[in-house]
Amino acid sequence: MKQLTVLSMACAAVVLAACGGGSDSGGSTQTDTSGDRGSLVYNPPLRVTALSAGEFKDRLMANPSGQSLVSVAGAPKCGVNFHYIEYGTVGGAGEKTNASGALMVPTGDGCTGPRPVVLYAHGTTTDKAYNIADITETSRPGASEGTLIAAMYAAQGFIVVAPNYAGYDVSKLSYHPYLNADQQSKEMIDALTAARKALPNVGGQDSGKLLLTGYSQGGHVAMATHRALQAANVTVTASAPMSGPYALAALVDAVYYGNVNLGSTLFTPMLLTSYQKAYGNLYSKPSDVYEPAYADFAETLLPSTTPMATLIGQGKLPQTALFSSTPPAPAFASITPPTTPAETAPLFALGFGTNNLINNNARLAYLQDAMANPDGAVPTVTTGGQAASPQNPMRIAGKANDLRNWAPKRPVLLCGGNADPTVFYSVNTTLMQGLWSAPSPLALPAGLLTVLDVDSAATAGDAFAAVKAGFAQAKAATASQGGASAVLQNYHGGLVPPFCNVAARAFFQQVLASGI
Repeated sequence: MKQLTVLSMACAAVVLAACGGGSDSGGSTQTDTSGDRGSLVYNPPLRVTALSAGEFKDRLMANPSGQSLVSVAGAPKCGVNFHYIEYGTVGGAGEKTNASGALMVPTGDGCTGPRPVVLYAHGTTTDKAYNIADITETSRPGASEGTLIAAMYAAQGFIVVAPNYAGYDVSKLSYHPYLNADQQSKEMIDALTAARKALPNVGGQDSGKLLLTGYSQGGHVAMATHRALQAANVTVTASAPMSGPYALAALVDAVYYGNVNLGSTLFTPMLLTSYQKAYGNLYSKPSDVYEPAYADFAETLLPSTTPMATLIGQGKLPQTALFSSTPPAPAFASITPPTTPAETAPLFALGFGTNNLINNNARLAYLQDAMANPDGAVPTVTTGGQAASPQNPMRIAGKANDLRNWAPKRPVLLCGGNADPTVFYSVNTTLMQGLWSAPSPLALPAGLLTVLDVDSAATAGDAFAAVKAGFAQAKAATASQGGASAVLQNYHGGLVPPFCNVAARAFFQQVLASGI
């Protein structure tokens, strides 16, 4: 990462080829240091690497993970030029900052000319050095997801724009505006604006067809971006959010009610810091919400250049215990932890312990507000909508970033797996499906909404039968190697992403072919 940063800085206002970066235009690099939203710092941007279709295939086939990816995504049809962009954007409180990302441009016979653009939002990472543009070494943060989206989209003829997000890589922002729908949608638009400025200088042509997708955190970001573009009267061709926390307020309510998701001890501090920076009222001091063992550093801990395993080993974060196993009040004993339903009780129990992250006072205040001002989906489904008047600052922030308040006017695919232990399918995908279906006031016109559960049985005439069969095989292979625990650990981050992405690509191709 630092090598990329130094190289891009050294190439300012000089010929990229002379720096070894490889500019497609062969011209001088222009710099824009204004920091304005959507400004492109270096134009043309650094080319990280260039692979022909054959070279990309050989690279993928050189290791088992790449071979598995080829079996799902198909062999590359196009070569790919990988470019590193740096652009101006804003932070969670509207402050000026910079960020970086990837611009992937298809090359080769039949892969040039006007191409549709896929604007991709990546999933949660705690690694501050994350750079989705650099796939040159598999150990680099972001290389795995960068390779996935390159194989799925760029190598099949789509231009790809994928931001690293503010707070990562070379960004000067001291935190990441995690799941901040306003900031992250603005940043996606800023990255797209900057990338479009680069395209004429890197051999790319935008056809005007814009496709949005992203996984996990990126699923939320993709949907928020679709909402923002629609509100600005910018046409989105189609979107495919995947396994995202769309009904964010409902998901956080579920967690505080004891349905603690896998990964909660890293998601929670990122979320608290994000909203504290944006709104300034979640707490007066970190010890208002964190246990004393973590209060001194939890606010500034993530993202980090230190691996999560090391942070946990150093006692900086608990591995799974979000809450105390002592109830915050006698009335909540039955959900500290919950014992029903039986199939998820072991998962939820992992979220409780004696070295917990969030203190009981904070949990109690949250639960009291959740009971007094209930969400329409948690703990039981009523209206399915957001809480009308939450009073707890964290619940107010959750509502502000919840995506249950709009209806898309363009085709949308929602994809996920029903047994997801990290982003619960029923509280997000199923809930959005209900809100966007009759008789809901937000019901979409027929044909606009497609919902795919990759972990379900195929039905007669199922357009996604092959995706479901592939997922079932991958899940069975994981179980045979590591049992149910391996499936649980890999379900959200490893098993579902390739199959939802290949479904998203097929969905996009179908929409493009239909001319809708």
